Amino acid sequence: MLLSLLQTPVAGQSGGMSQFLPMLLIMVVFFFFMIWPQMRKQKKAKAYLAELKKGDHVVTTGGFHAKIAQITDTHFILELEEGKIKAEKAAVSMDMTMAAYPKPKA
Repeated sequence: MLLSLLQTPVAGQSGGMSQFLPMLLIMVVFFFFMIWPQMRKQKKAKAYLAELKKGDHVVTTGGFHAKIAQITDTHFILELEEGKIKAEKAAVSMDMTMAAYPKPKA
């Protein structure tokens, strides 16, 4: 008897799918407005770092304007006015570099 009372739906109560649908909709909206644009931005930044070559002018996240003197797998050797520094590839800011040194259009 107790089991049959627990399984009987109460008036106005709908099934589990209609309760799950709003949560699913929130997750989809969150993905398209928060996660997907961030993934695209990271992919674009990774492609930008991959196409940099020796002699390109860059701006680091610390604000240094420099020219790439050497490239290795994980870092750049950057040439400043006063000498050279070693910087991680992630320290090159794509947004600042594009603003300060736009690529010429072919």
